[in-house]
Amino acid sequence: MFGKATNQNQLQPPPIAESEPQAMEVLRVWAVPGSPQQLTLRTTWKDAGAWGLMLVDIARHASKAYASEGQDPNAVIARIRELSMRNGRNDH
Repeated sequence: MFGKATNQNQLQPPPIAESEPQAMEVLRVWAVPGSPQQLTLRTTWKDAGAWGLMLVDIARHASKAYASEGQDPNAVIARIRELSMRNGRNDH
C-alpha cells in the first residue's frame, strides 16, 4: 500500500544476489517493443573491457534460453552478432 509499486514485468534477482554479500547489480535494461531500450548501469570495473566479457556472457545465456524454446543456439548467436555489428557501424 505504501512505497513504490513493483512492476509485474520485473525479473527476479538470480540466486547469487541473495547468497553472496558482495554481489551487486551492474545492469538493468527495460524494453518496450518498437522503442529504444532504457537502462541503468554501474561502471563497476576499472577496465571497461570487462563489459565486453559480460556482454558475450549475456549472449551465451540468451542463446541457451532460446535453445530451450527450440531454436538453434548457434543461429541465435549468429543473429546477435549480425545485429550488434550492424548497430555498431551506425554509432560512429
